[in-house]
Amino acid sequence: MKKTTAIASLLAATLVGGAAIADSMPGKGVDVRPIMAPSLEETFQHRILFRALEDLGYKVAEPQEVEYQTIHLALGTGDGDFTAVHWNALHHNFFEESGGDAVLEKVGTLVDGALQGYLINKSAYDAGVQNLGDLKDPEIAKLFDADGDGTADLAGCVPGWGCERVIEHQLTEFGPRDTVSHNQGAYNAIIADTIARSSAGENILYYTWTPYWVSGALVPGVDVEWLAVPYSSLPDGATANTEFEGKDLGFAVDSIRVVATDDFLNANPAAAKLFELAKISINDISAQNKFISEGQDSSDDIDAHVGQWISDNQADYDS
Repeated sequence: MKKTTAIASLLAATLVGGAAIADSMPGKGVDVRPIMAPSLEETFQHRILFRALEDLGYKVAEPQEVEYQTIHLALGTGDGDFTAVHWNALHHNFFEESGGDAVLEKVGTLVDGALQGYLINKSAYDAGVQNLGDLKDPEIAKLFDADGDGTADLAGCVPGWGCERVIEHQLTEFGPRDTVSHNQGAYNAIIADTIARSSAGENILYYTWTPYWVSGALVPGVDVEWLAVPYSSLPDGATANTEFEGKDLGFAVDSIRVVATDDFLNANPAAAKLFELAKISINDISAQNKFISEGQDSSDDIDAHVGQWISDNQADYDS
């Protein structure tokens, strides 16, 4: 199923006796099964879509929460209907490995301008460490050694997110495989330790992305700087625009999209149209993530953030 089919079906469904009628509840009687990652910071954008689906009459089931690779696999086998956390370039392999266009479709662009990359404290950057390739020098790498083993400690990416594939590829490709330890685990715990070490005046090296609250705690250009990479190189020979403001960050400048099953989109043209049109500013998500980091992290808090966002963007939401 392609988007044009969904739109045509929607128009056909609303034409009766030659007159267009507006069915305000086209989803009535339909259960929707979302799948999302177990990340509190991605709940906001999902719940905006949940609210819109409910306003169209759909009943939204309690979301399944699994890691990104598993999200795609579950959609590919029909164990869910959609997710709103597909990074178009980063997760494309997950999309293909889960059946690709034969069973799934990428719909619309929910969030544009998402970034990922490596950052270090500004003082180290200003002293001349400005490229990931610099860390293949053992003496430079030792500057970022947090545990005394002689290698730089990179606060890295959780297995199954997709970013770990890029990092592992680039550590080999650019030379610092033996001088940088890619620390993986619970990201929030690892990054909390990184922020604490920054506050203590220590050098730090970490991976992060936007939209996310970390860039409000460690502000690029003020507290930290993005590292460049020697040249663009992605796993499996993939190509993408990895340059941001004249610097090659090593990761695709990305967009976040809805991925849904063809079966669901075919049966629900109103939902398909919603997914095609929905857009949320990356700055709005970052601002909401900052509220979460400041303690507004309960389910009721996030629902309040969603309600406020809808109120602030009522005309776009209603359209």
